[in-house]
Amino acid sequence: MGAKSQLAPRDDIPENDKWNLEGLYTSDADWQPDFDALKKEIPRYKGFKGTLGRSAKRLKACLEFSMNVSRQGEKVATYAHLKADEDKTNSLYQGNLDRVKRVLTRLGEAGSYISSELMSIPQKRMNQFLREKELDFYRFHLEQILRFRKHILSEKEESLLAASTEMSQASGEVFGMLDTADLKLGTVKDEDGVEIQLTHGNFQSFLQNQSRRIRREAFETYYSEYGDHKYTYASLLSNSIKRDIFYARARKYPSVREDALFSENIPTQVYDNLIKTVHKNLTPLYRYFKVRKRVLGVDELHFYDLTVPLTKEVKWRATFNEAVKKITSALGLLGPDYVKTLRKGLLKERWVDRYENKGKRSGAYSSGCYDSNPFILMNFREEDLNAVYTLAHEAGHSLHSHYSKKHQPYLYSDYTIFVAEVASTFNEALLTRYLLQETKDQDMRTYLVGREIDNFRATLYRQTMFAEFEHKTHELAEKGEPLTVETFQTLYRSLLDQYFGKGVLLDEALNLECFRIPHFYSSFYVYKYSTGISAAYSLVDRVLNGGKEELQDYQNFLKAGGSKYPIELLKDAGIDMTSPEPVRKALKRFSSMVDRLDLLTKN
Repeated sequence: MGAKSQLAPRDDIPENDKWNLEGLYTSDADWQPDFDALKKEIPRYKGFKGTLGRSAKRLKACLEFSMNVSRQGEKVATYAHLKADEDKTNSLYQGNLDRVKRVLTRLGEAGSYISSELMSIPQKRMNQFLREKELDFYRFHLEQILRFRKHILSEKEESLLAASTEMSQASGEVFGMLDTADLKLGTVKDEDGVEIQLTHGNFQSFLQNQSRRIRREAFETYYSEYGDHKYTYASLLSNSIKRDIFYARARKYPSVREDALFSENIPTQVYDNLIKTVHKNLTPLYRYFKVRKRVLGVDELHFYDLTVPLTKEVKWRATFNEAVKKITSALGLLGPDYVKTLRKGLLKERWVDRYENKGKRSGAYSSGCYDSNPFILMNFREEDLNAVYTLAHEAGHSLHSHYSKKHQPYLYSDYTIFVAEVASTFNEALLTRYLLQETKDQDMRTYLVGREIDNFRATLYRQTMFAEFEHKTHELAEKGEPLTVETFQTLYRSLLDQYFGKGVLLDEALNLECFRIPHFYSSFYVYKYSTGISAAYSLVDRVLNGGKEELQDYQNFLKAGGSKYPIELLKDAGIDMTSPEPVRKALKRFSSMVDRLDLLTKN
């Protein structure tokens, strides 16, 4: 039996492969004074208490103070969470992150009176304030707050809710530590019989291995660990849902879903249209499973057969620098400034923490604050083409953030989650287009078409299934039904049967999948992946088939940040998400791509 492949400790990773956080803080010692200064802001909130209704000038002073504290807090917190994600077993940085969270909770408590005091200002007087030039800059910000008038509680109640924030995060935090630091996923034997440590980072790579034995072994090994902890995971998820219900009811929302959608001013019809439209268009998905089963030549199609490339001849290897070159070439349509900024950020300015190391947070994300570069956490693997797509995806987030910060003041620079996946998915679509144009190799074209189909399946169909699961579990809990291991697994199985149809043999272990999805601890988030890909492909089509005006509309969208409600931002870019049409268009594209794959694999 061969030796196990071990992840390198953080200290052994070359500096050039790590993100450069010196633009935030040059060292922990540099960070400490700002953290200490942030704590000193807590008592200053008292100076504004009871004075907001006196004048527009006094209200402005409070808003300005609160905005500056928020900006300072985001800078301190960004550094703390980035350092903590470098190595989840580093107690110093986990401790620093906990300290920051406690201070942010105390700041939230100290300023919790602001919303309720704003609501207590008589409507007539508030309207008068809003007409004064003093509050021109804050008008949209105040409008967003005042929408919550009927959901804001008394000062004492708001203070209690603010004080409960840190405690309420326990389920998600325990899930994170269990899933990242404590879970032992075992090993899988590669083609040469060498045992490889199975991680969240390489699990998908194993599922793309041409050896069915390796795929099956990885799948079964991975989920056996979740089976051993399913009661703990069920308890964590159940309590997270109970937390959601507590806060929604405390603020007098009809449901958790309406609470979640209200914050971004998203009509519930957007959520309902998504699920209904996907339900009406499951046939192309079932047809894809038939094509995949035919190409793979298997008697039964299992879940672990769904992401393996459909052609064995295609081999991929690209260094990080080579991946950057392909991505920037693919995005040339977006203009020289976009490409130059991206290349400089990814290579020279070291926005990216590139490779997996021992204890590092799994997955990938783009993060940062108004006073820093955008940063990208990666677990890049040179032999995995999906890593190139992930980098292009996160780069889309980062450039969206970069342009928003460049063109919007701090208060309006942060775009909402509803539009957050649009720019990232737009980039992925252009990357596929570029790679298909770059190659004439039949096998590579088959791979790329199959890969884009799988992206649609994973992002549009799969995330909609997750969204439906969230909706149904919350509805059950809101009716007082208990959420047990059996409840979760039975409900999840019914959705698996509906979304996969009869073309996929669903192993019992897949029922455990509902326990490993981190986004379920940020409820009613995942549907935005589905709406995001629908909006993104509509925008790609609009830009490719349009002219300067359509490109400018998209560029303006990237620069707009959170200066309008997200539905309005997309309407300005030419897409109406209150209509089911963008989802229909995306699903129509999926269907045509399945037809294309069918033809490619018959030749």
